[in-house]
Amino acid sequence: MSKSTTAWDRVNERFYRKFQLYSDVFDEDLDLSSYLISGAPYSGALALHRHADQFCSGKLIRSLNWDQRPIRGLGWSEDEKLLVIAQDGTVRIYSDLSNDYSPFTLGNHVTSQDVEEHGVVACKFWLSGFVALLGNNRLIAVGRYDEPRPKLLATPPSDAVVSWAIIPPAYSLSGSVEALLAIGQTINVVDADTCEDRMLQNGPFRHMSVSPNGRFIALYTDDGKVWVITSDFQDKLSEYDTRARTVPKDMQWCGNDAVALAWEDEVQLVGPQGSGSRYYFDGWVHLVPDVDGIRLFTNESCEFLQRVPDVIEDIFKLSSTSPAAVLLDALHQMDNRSPKAHENLQLIKDRLPEAIDSCIAAAGHEYDADTQRQLLKAASFGKTSLDIYDSDAFVDMCETVRTLNAVRFYEIGLPLSFDQYERLNPERLVQRLVNRREYFLALRLADYLRLPNDGMYVHWACQKVRTSTDSEESICRQIVAKLRSRRPNGGGVSYEQIARAAHDEGRRDLATSLLEHEPLAGKQVLLLLDMEEDVLALDKSIDSGDTDLTLYVLLQMRRKMPLATFFRTVNSRPVAVALVESTARGGDTDLLKDLYYQDDRRVDGANLLFREALATRDDEAQARSDKSRSAVRLLKDSKEYAPHTRLIEDAERLRHVQENLDADPKLFLSSSSADSSVDSSTTGGTAASRPRLTGLSLNRTLLTLLQHPAPAPSTAEKLASDFSVSARTLWHLRLRALITTRNWREAETLAKNHGSSKKTAPPFGWSVFAKEILNAGNARLAGNMFVPLCKELEWRDKAELYEKCGFWGRAAEEGAKVGKDAQYVRGLVERMPREAQTGRERVEVEKWLGVVEGKGKRGR
Repeated sequence: MSKSTTAWDRVNERFYRKFQLYSDVFDEDLDLSSYLISGAPYSGALALHRHADQFCSGKLIRSLNWDQRPIRGLGWSEDEKLLVIAQDGTVRIYSDLSNDYSPFTLGNHVTSQDVEEHGVVACKFWLSGFVALLGNNRLIAVGRYDEPRPKLLATPPSDAVVSWAIIPPAYSLSGSVEALLAIGQTINVVDADTCEDRMLQNGPFRHMSVSPNGRFIALYTDDGKVWVITSDFQDKLSEYDTRARTVPKDMQWCGNDAVALAWEDEVQLVGPQGSGSRYYFDGWVHLVPDVDGIRLFTNESCEFLQRVPDVIEDIFKLSSTSPAAVLLDALHQMDNRSPKAHENLQLIKDRLPEAIDSCIAAAGHEYDADTQRQLLKAASFGKTSLDIYDSDAFVDMCETVRTLNAVRFYEIGLPLSFDQYERLNPERLVQRLVNRREYFLALRLADYLRLPNDGMYVHWACQKVRTSTDSEESICRQIVAKLRSRRPNGGGVSYEQIARAAHDEGRRDLATSLLEHEPLAGKQVLLLLDMEEDVLALDKSIDSGDTDLTLYVLLQMRRKMPLATFFRTVNSRPVAVALVESTARGGDTDLLKDLYYQDDRRVDGANLLFREALATRDDEAQARSDKSRSAVRLLKDSKEYAPHTRLIEDAERLRHVQENLDADPKLFLSSSSADSSVDSSTTGGTAASRPRLTGLSLNRTLLTLLQHPAPAPSTAEKLASDFSVSARTLWHLRLRALITTRNWREAETLAKNHGSSKKTAPPFGWSVFAKEILNAGNARLAGNMFVPLCKELEWRDKAELYEKCGFWGRAAEEGAKVGKDAQYVRGLVERMPREAQTGRERVEVEKWLGVVEGKGKRGR
């Protein structure tokens, strides 16, 4: 487009311009009147649909066969995903302008009955969702495309809907999507909870459209008038009489300031204050609205109708004296070598920065390359007259203009305006190029705009594996070579995504080969599991050293494989075996048994069975016995495990004896009955005081028996004999029982009965008894009964024991009679406590001191 204002049309106080973007868009034989056309936002792809058999999008980007019920809705998401809604509520979301789609349905436990009985009649879309109108006037809203959750809106009246529109959640008063239904003479506003009648009287309204910013609503009345009201229905802003006898086929907003109405070959533009303009075409015209204008499609051309940007209007309108217009004129004068150039600069000297900024901004809004160049040249010319100016905005605009011109080229077909580019952002623009398979331009733009390009290589590789007819080995080699030429180590590129695309196409060998180049083990393993390559996935997870990942693979294999196959796979991998064992110990004992059996680990298997036997309840005696016998059978076949077998058998025999003892009511007698004259046969121990033997160790069982009165001790001796308990151990247990029960009478009896006989004395001597009883606090019993029996001790050790017991006289006797050590006895006098200095013990010590000293004198 040139800078000429001849293509401008004045609508009230605003200017609008219509200019051609492309020519020969559609085939001349294509009857556009038979097609439904939907355009993606930000000058995106077009989707055309006729009847229910086929639809296509764009220039021709893709042709998709439709095999479902008739189409009732065709729309686009903000990221250029195509949404197709069928009459039966089936929804398909086509991504990346390809044949790949993700389906869902509008029917759920709440909405299914309405959808099945009445079907979808029409749909309205916004950038991230849509609303479907059913045959019974019920409305179903989907607020997100990534997680679609159909939700019924409030119930509207059942009368016929003349026209309808929606207000997106971002602009509605309720915060949720609102549907505007023209029913009868009025309009009903329906949201998630309520249906409100706005009580209008001038219906029916044949068309209804909401402005892009959600602030205004355009209504087409039955008498050919266009109303513009606020979205809260409080104010009527303008009214325009079209004087048309037929109802227009479409009505859309052109930005936020004007409304466009389309008949077959005519478009009327209605601006503020009821002013308008008309445009005529040679054939059928379609309106495709966008955020800042409308694309007009005919068989011959694609044109763009928009309000002239303010900065463009300030520069190029007739007789403009704005600083930017003067600066542009100064540039023309400079090109003509006229002295007026300097005069113009002097006129705007104080506002020169403003003029430069306006020229830079205007260059972004222009579509004509020559005009862009003149505006940027004017800005550069103005900068030379300033001492200080920040050129960042100039540099950024140069990048933006080059980018926009590249994607507007007719072979690319993305006629973005500056405002659309700002909303879309460079990253998503590059992604649109990738989706169109324009890899070369996408890579050049990414490098030019300093954007990451990993995703482009991945997208190219995925398309390569989907469409290439070369051998799988050749495809893999080409992909790896391309990615490594970009980065020598291939880092930053996900081979897993490429391999998954190959797997989806049925190329398993290619997928496996590509996964060999994936640096992240987690991504390798997950895809290998999806490919049913479980063994390879297990090996990769083990090699990675990630035990959590290996455990996940093992759990998946255990779920899918027969048990025998699972163990055959695992047994040759020690890390896997260890993880299975550690996991099974947490509760899956059956799996642990099978593992030990398959791995021929008899001791581990027997230990597991024996632990289960020990853990059984009292009322499961048979089960306990069976488990113990099973443990023995595991070990009996090998002499290597003979000691283990004997231990288990002894343990089972001990448990059997313990159970019999627990069942004997006469075994334990209460201490009171033992001291009384009542017959013991009638007093057995009470249930509350009776100890339980089952489950105790052998030594603990003997100790428990020895701690109780007869007949328990004799039973302990018999039990010790049956299990070959050594005399030394049994005597230690006797001593421990006496100490813990403080049974000093029994201890005294023991000393009297066994003290005089070496055969019945404990193997470790009586000194242990004396010391333990002394430590237990009974010094008198230790000194009177047990120290005299300690014949295994030297005289000094024995005398020291007497000292500790407080028997100073006997200590002196031992030192005098046996040791004949006057110095030791003399030392006793010094060590005696004060309370013993005046008593009998002092007399005894002095007596033996005199004896030992007298013997010493006679000897001399």
